[in-house]
Amino acid sequence: MNDDATANPAAPLPRAALLAGLSIAIAGAVLFSTKAVVAKLLYRYHIDAVSLIAFRMLFSFPVFAAVAVWKMRTQPPLSTRDRWRIVGLGLVGYYLSSYLDFLGLQHITVGLERLILFLTPTFVLLANVLVFKRRIGAMEWAALALAYCGIILVFVHDLAGGSGSTILGSLLVLGSAVAYALYLLGTGEMVRRIGSLRLVAYAMCVSSAACIGQFFLLRPAGMLVQPAEVYWLSLVNAVFCTVFPVFMTMAAVQRIGAATASQAGMIGPVSTLFLGALILGEPVTGVQLAGTGLVLVGIYLLSLKK
Repeated sequence: MNDDATANPAAPLPRAALLAGLSIAIAGAVLFSTKAVVAKLLYRYHIDAVSLIAFRMLFSFPVFAAVAVWKMRTQPPLSTRDRWRIVGLGLVGYYLSSYLDFLGLQHITVGLERLILFLTPTFVLLANVLVFKRRIGAMEWAALALAYCGIILVFVHDLAGGSGSTILGSLLVLGSAVAYALYLLGTGEMVRRIGSLRLVAYAMCVSSAACIGQFFLLRPAGMLVQPAEVYWLSLVNAVFCTVFPVFMTMAAVQRIGAATASQAGMIGPVSTLFLGALILGEPVTGVQLAGTGLVLVGIYLLSLKK
C-alpha cells in the first residue's frame, strides 16, 4: 500500500474496519497527548526543556533514521529544492514547535497546553484567509469563535489560580501551535508528491539533529548523565508519545480517511485533562470542562468542512 494512500470517503467501510481504524486513531491521539504529562514528570527531576527534547529525540531518532534509509533505498532521490524544503519543514514543524511546547509546559497545566495546541487547525484556516485570500462562511466563523472562547475561558480560570507565568507559558505554546500550522501549510503539496511516511521520516531526522545539536551547543556533555528515571521517562516520551503516535495516525488515515481520523483525535485534549488529574494531581473543574467542550465543538464543526 502506498504510504500516503487514504481511505475513499465515498466507499462505505465495513463496520469492523471502521472500528479498527477509529481505535487506532483514538489510541494514537491519547498517546501523543500523553507527552505533556510525561514532560511534567521529567521536570520534577530538574531538567530543562533543552535537555528534555534532546533525550526525546536521542531515543526516537534511530527509528525515524531507519525508515528514512529504507525510503532512500527504495524510492528515487529528492530534488535539491525538496531537500531544502524538508530541512525547513523539519526545523519549523518538529524542532521549533516541540521546543516551544516543552518550554511552555514549564509554566502551564497540561490541560491548557493541549487545548492551545488543538487550535492548530484554526491557524491553518486563518492563514488561508490572510495569505491565500480564501473566503470562509458564517459556520466557520462561528466555529472559530467557539474554539477561542473555550481557550479564553480556561486561560482566565488558570490565570486566576495564581500562576504568574501562565501568560508566558500560554504564549510559548501558542507559538508552538503557530509553528506547527506553518508546517502543515508547507507539507500539503509535498505529501502528495513524495508520501507522508517519507516526509515525516526525513523531517524527524532533521528535527532530531537540531534538538541534539542544540543540547551540545548550550549544555555541557556531563548533563547527559541523569537519574535512571529520566532515561526511562524519556524512552516512554520517545517511543510511546512520539514514534507510535506518528505511525498510528498514518495507519488510521489509510484506513478511515483524514477527516474521520482527525475527528477521532479530538479525544486528545479530554484525555490529557483527566490524565493530568490522575497522574499529576491537577484539578479538573467545571470551568475547564466547559472550556474544553467549547473548543472541541468548534474544532468538530471546522472538521466537517472539506
